[in-house]
Amino acid sequence: MSCCDTPGLMPLEQALEVLHSSVECVAKTEVVKIECSLDRILAKDLVSSIMVPGYNNSAMDGYALRAEDQGNESGFKIVGTSFAGEPFLGRVNTAECVRIMTGAEMPDGSDSVIMQENAQRQGETVSFSTVIQKGDNVRLMGNDISIGDTLLSAGRRLSPTDIGLLASLGLPKVEIYEPIKVGLFSTGDELRLPGETLQRSCLYDSNRFVIAAMLKRLGCEVLNLGIIKDDPVALKEAFKQACEKCDAIITSGGVSVGEADYTKEILDELGSINFWKLAIKPGKPFAFGSIQNDNVSPAPPQKGSNRKANPATVFFGLPGNPVSATVTFHQLALPCLQIMSGETTYDPLTLTLPANTGFKKRPERTDFQRGKLTLRNGNSELNTTGNQSSGMLTSMSQSNCYVVLDSDQGDVSAGEPVTVIPYDRWLK
Repeated sequence: MSCCDTPGLMPLEQALEVLHSSVECVAKTEVVKIECSLDRILAKDLVSSIMVPGYNNSAMDGYALRAEDQGNESGFKIVGTSFAGEPFLGRVNTAECVRIMTGAEMPDGSDSVIMQENAQRQGETVSFSTVIQKGDNVRLMGNDISIGDTLLSAGRRLSPTDIGLLASLGLPKVEIYEPIKVGLFSTGDELRLPGETLQRSCLYDSNRFVIAAMLKRLGCEVLNLGIIKDDPVALKEAFKQACEKCDAIITSGGVSVGEADYTKEILDELGSINFWKLAIKPGKPFAFGSIQNDNVSPAPPQKGSNRKANPATVFFGLPGNPVSATVTFHQLALPCLQIMSGETTYDPLTLTLPANTGFKKRPERTDFQRGKLTLRNGNSELNTTGNQSSGMLTSMSQSNCYVVLDSDQGDVSAGEPVTVIPYDRWLK
């Protein structure tokens, strides 16, 4: 008997263990120019083969000298100038100094720099109004990066500063993971596209647009199949089409217990469902499983086919209510897609703060309520966004954090401490 047939609801912690242990990296790698690598995922550890900086250099504009010569009443003789990229090639001897610019290589014989604001120059002689220690204002060779340092680990999503780091090592290209491909469609006879006229009892399809936007931020390639009617033949064909081309399939709607919800029936035929109902709110009717590729395309892929070699396509069935679909995708499906893409996942920033307002809650399910976290007069204030209905997408749009209430927790009064998870880059 599969866990989805077990009476009751699967706890969120157990579901997360099943999800994360059921997926692995399926992305191939490619080499791209570093200017094309923003938000891409690093495929190999970045180990430095050079030292940065590659030479001792000045941390400021001033004069390079030997610290031991300070106290010389007759001043220092200026014997040259060292520019960044155009160093002084001579040597600094006793009571000599070199005019030096920020980033310029330290001349041989010198070991310290006195900033120009503390210098009084008369012709080719200079004296100083301060005393420094050996090594002051000097950036030593390799003090930022040494040969053999692991600077970035595989699985890191490259940021603008990461790309600058690659450039500082002289690397014109980097090996990253190719985007995985995700099939996406909504189900329901009542759904209409934005711009269409709504008939009675119909509504606009918002889930697919929310999920597609988050997939875009993830860097996934999306096969958007649109709206599929509540027809088992049409649904089965959509699953087959997505399975032949994609690493994962995401649907919204059709995983509840209504008479027209055919998704579970089709998944049972084409593959398997790991679980179906979770002790989470919003989002109880969340389905997770897989479709065996042999069941949808028995013929082997031909040369040049876009069919992948993976034996199965992962399936995430999101609820139909907009907030439920958004929360379950963000909390459950998105981390799995990161793993499949080769990205290292991390626990989110989690805070414990007193609630400024009360939160309604019935014990049974882990509740991801929507909150508004603000800073007022140096103090954090946490308020509810109001009605927490799973059909009100405004509660997501107007919030900036989850207020996570444990499954056995009841109503929260103002002043009580609660767990707060600020929204990450995928939601805001």
